[in-house]
Amino acid sequence: MKFSHLLMGAAVGAMLAFSAADAYAGKSDDTLNWATTREIAVIDPYYNNTRELVVMGHMGWDGLVYRDIDTGEFKPLLAKSWNWANDTALDLELRDDVKFHDGSSFDADDVVYTLNHVSNKDNGVLTYRNVSWIKNAEKMGDHKVRINLAKPFPPALAYLANAVFIMPSGHYDSAPTKADGKKDWGVVKPVGTGPYMVGEVKAGSHVVMEKNPNYMANSPKGAPQIGTMRFRTISEMNTQLAELLTGGLDWIWDVPKDQAERMNDNPAVTIENAKTFRISYLAFDVDGDSGTDVFTKKKVRQAVAHAINRQAIAENLVGPASEVIHSACHPDQFGCTQDVPQWEYNPEKAKALLAEAGYPDGFEFDIYGYRQREFTEAVIGDLAKVGIKAKLNWLQYRALRDIVRKGETPINHMTWGSYSIPDVSAIVSHFFKHGPDDPAKDGLTREMLDIADNSIDENVRKENYKKAFARISGELYWLPMFTYAKYYAYSKDLDFKATPDEIPRFYTAKWK
Repeated sequence: MKFSHLLMGAAVGAMLAFSAADAYAGKSDDTLNWATTREIAVIDPYYNNTRELVVMGHMGWDGLVYRDIDTGEFKPLLAKSWNWANDTALDLELRDDVKFHDGSSFDADDVVYTLNHVSNKDNGVLTYRNVSWIKNAEKMGDHKVRINLAKPFPPALAYLANAVFIMPSGHYDSAPTKADGKKDWGVVKPVGTGPYMVGEVKAGSHVVMEKNPNYMANSPKGAPQIGTMRFRTISEMNTQLAELLTGGLDWIWDVPKDQAERMNDNPAVTIENAKTFRISYLAFDVDGDSGTDVFTKKKVRQAVAHAINRQAIAENLVGPASEVIHSACHPDQFGCTQDVPQWEYNPEKAKALLAEAGYPDGFEFDIYGYRQREFTEAVIGDLAKVGIKAKLNWLQYRALRDIVRKGETPINHMTWGSYSIPDVSAIVSHFFKHGPDDPAKDGLTREMLDIADNSIDENVRKENYKKAFARISGELYWLPMFTYAKYYAYSKDLDFKATPDEIPRFYTAKWK
């Protein structure tokens, strides 16, 4: 850990000597080069649920409605207008002047096909929660559809704006069959209506998206300005930093706080710390599925909670826009409350609880993580101070997600961005309604969430979400950690605005 920081510091220090002109290569060929550490193999927002595909999803595809990030207002996108026929039926009038990237015309058939495909659980959409509220869609005219809901679902428009992208009719019909007999939906060539078109893709290396010259007029997304977007996978942050400072990259994020502060006065780059909808959490194996039974004991979970200095991690590692949280939600989401049982930093209390639980000398276990290693290492350091020795297992997101869903992790330190949906149903109802990521399978919690998710009465929703959050925190199925605040670093020549929903709107970016 110490060596890697020294290496990174040396690399960045050396690069600071380069002139500002070296950082402007992107502008010279009208290509915005951006990178993260993630490997991207599937370019489909339904069959890859990484944050990178959320970003690419909004670039390459359009939804029926658009949510204005500044006002929270829902605006027409592929739909011109909409109205609720009743509590479980939403009627939408569609635009008649939109073309897909392959030249085909957009109409009601595309909406009906897409919604009926993704809402069919057998088709394996990765984050099925985002579409499970849809019963089906039906055509009511060439440019009119009705979305039938399985039951009342108040945040339907938020999901349509942030997580439901429209594909052309028949899009997945050509999907090949895998060896296990299931369709490989994610390998179908990407086709959307969005401001950028997917071009060259090399799995694990790069994705190129080109400006759509025929993008719809008067879109709330605006007309795309930059000709080419090139995403690259660069696994080492110090390599990303070096390339940013020498012109190989124009935009990166998740820059460690110390390195961002080091570059703050460099004339070649802009450094920005902005809040996001992403939160950090520890999930406990409360039923012993992993083969490690220590976390089935509530006092052990309480000891862990008291041992970790979440405030110090937020302040010293994450950034000024970060805050400690106590509930399984983001404070900016509808229905989120911090009025729940809270676990303050108290190492002595942690030691006492360990002794009461039968572990006066602590114990050893495996902890799993995938994002911002330094954050998980800080957790490990705090646990070591009370005698809990954690061995770090560091994986790519998809690999970790798969073993979490098999119940193989005693503790996993993960994150969730709620697909930037400003409603707590996008997080707490994903994790605590007996789905594959639910660590507890608690029936009472699910009952509370069912009531909250399906009531059209805001007060009923808030009351039942609060009960659920209180139970999750009180039983410590999760230890919510902190909200994420990202350090962005990008070329001074790039006109870019960070937004609090963790969706970089590259389609609004332009060169200065």
